Amino acid sequence: MNRSTTRRGLRLSFNSPAVLGFAGACLAAMALNLFTNGASNRLLFSVYRAPLSSPLTWLRMVCHVFGHADWNHLLNNMMYILLVGPMLEEKYGSANLILVMLAAALLTGLINFIFFPGTMLLGASGIVFAMILLSSITRTGEGEGTIPVTFILVAILYIGQQVWQAITVRDNVSYMAHIAGGAVGAGLGFMLNRVEIRKR
Repeated sequence: MNRSTTRRGLRLSFNSPAVLGFAGACLAAMALNLFTNGASNRLLFSVYRAPLSSPLTWLRMVCHVFGHADWNHLLNNMMYILLVGPMLEEKYGSANLILVMLAAALLTGLINFIFFPGTMLLGASGIVFAMILLSSITRTGEGEGTIPVTFILVAILYIGQQVWQAITVRDNVSYMAHIAGGAVGAGLGFMLNRVEIRKR
């Protein structure tokens, strides 16, 4: 086979529509934020205490995961999501992965709204950690009622690290979002695996 034939045979594969769609939405939100000099992040892509009578308050409960403070913040989250997400989407399907992302977004948004009224939260780190915990609990052949040792180790190390950093480190990282996202990934991971096993 010659090079020209090889080149003609190459094609792009949109193997993970939910993950690619999410990454594209985050990139668009970042571009809009730069264009509006930060106004779109404040208006749409971050969550903070605001009147519940405003429809934008409820929109921000979910859409805060699309917003990022800067390119470094965006790229760090996207690297994890693009690495882990396609495997999870292939395993559980696009609809279920979207459910996990939506649940992580809503839970972290509600917690920040209720318990941290003076803090503006944005970014997809809650979804990143939901995927990390979900990937650690993903099984291929075990029966119902089993817990992977890898999940236990990841959960202990992850939760311990986040709690320690929340206590000792003073920065702009929301460790609450990481812990809440991880809880979503673990909880829904158990549910999705149980459903899958029963279908066999």
